[in-house]
Amino acid sequence: MGVRTLDKKYRPAIYAIYGFVRFADEIVDTFHDQDKVTLLNDFKNETYAAIENRMSTNPILHGFQWAVNTYHIDKDLIDAFLYSMEMDLQKKEFSLEEYRKYIYGSAEVVGLMCLRVFYADQDSEYRKLLPAARKLGEAFQKVNFLRDMRSDVQERGRVYFPEVDINNFSADDKDKIEKEIWEDFQGAFPGIKSLNRKARLGVYLAYRYYLELLKKIQHAGPGQVQKKRLRVSNTHKVILLVKCYLRNKFGWM
Repeated sequence: MGVRTLDKKYRPAIYAIYGFVRFADEIVDTFHDQDKVTLLNDFKNETYAAIENRMSTNPILHGFQWAVNTYHIDKDLIDAFLYSMEMDLQKKEFSLEEYRKYIYGSAEVVGLMCLRVFYADQDSEYRKLLPAARKLGEAFQKVNFLRDMRSDVQERGRVYFPEVDINNFSADDKDKIEKEIWEDFQGAFPGIKSLNRKARLGVYLAYRYYLELLKKIQHAGPGQVQKKRLRVSNTHKVILLVKCYLRNKFGWM
């Protein structure tokens, strides 16, 4: 829904970026009966080959290389993303340093890829908005960690939050994480307001959706978060769309 509210000129590249990161994430999260290390390594090599050759017979990688080459997406961002995917295969618990590095590669750089699409030939604007884009990606990923805690722990054996005993996940642990996320959202919001009008509504809608998801998580107890994947209803999403459209249109943000 958020992508559909972006200007049409941005959508193909944003879909291409999402397809790329979604595919890699599926390799590490769902192909349990396969050799994930080999699959991810092959995917990594095919990615770089596609970018260099400006084509691929894999439609997802062909779309991604087009976005990378058209919008001059920095290779360092791609490297960081793929490194975080490798961490998912290697790590089950994360130190504070590893946690920060993982979030940067798995979420923040995706936001920076999208930001480069929005400001392909405007380096000064890109650099100005970069810190806020990183904060938004960080907030989104931490919300995902809370939302997906049950499946991450039970299905994949992963505990992303550092210095947290997942077997004794307490209200204090949860509250501390939620406060961090609110601070990330606050750091991201000025950047959203400064986005060009052709990109702002889509990003603002995603921002408001994740805020609503965080509020639902806050109203749930630690045990409920560990047992159930909370979500925002489709009806509520449509209501958010209308509210965001009006606020963006009339400058009520």
